[in-house]
Amino acid sequence: MTAYYVLLDDGGSNGVRFGCNDSLVGMDSAAPDSDPLPAAIGALLQGTGGAGMPGPGAGPAREMYNALADSGLKFLSGSFDGTTVTVYLAGALSLGGVCDIPRVEAQLTQTAVAAVGAIRAEIYVNGQPLKEALRQD
Repeated sequence: MTAYYVLLDDGGSNGVRFGCNDSLVGMDSAAPDSDPLPAAIGALLQGTGGAGMPGPGAGPAREMYNALADSGLKFLSGSFDGTTVTVYLAGALSLGGVCDIPRVEAQLTQTAVAAVGAIRAEIYVNGQPLKEALRQD
């Protein structure tokens, strides 16, 4: 199972460059016995996995960041139609600033896609598309 976290201001040196000059980095962990989608998304929502872990090739001052660590979201359900993975979440988003908007979007989307091998992801928070939910915060 792979969940995606952020190396702040890494400029793409250790992963895919996005947002505020950050890098998106996949962190592998043991595959769950159950459905990988709720397990992977659940790891992000619980604030576990990447937070506080050293990044790949990073010195001691570089740690993985989880933009979802302070959010009160929970996984409701998910589905995969062979192309698109759809994830339904409920609760409150708590962002640490404007740079957390692309971080949350990238972490959730890439983790969901990787969990099931999808081409694209649709994420809903309290019934709203993720982009709309992020605009309200």
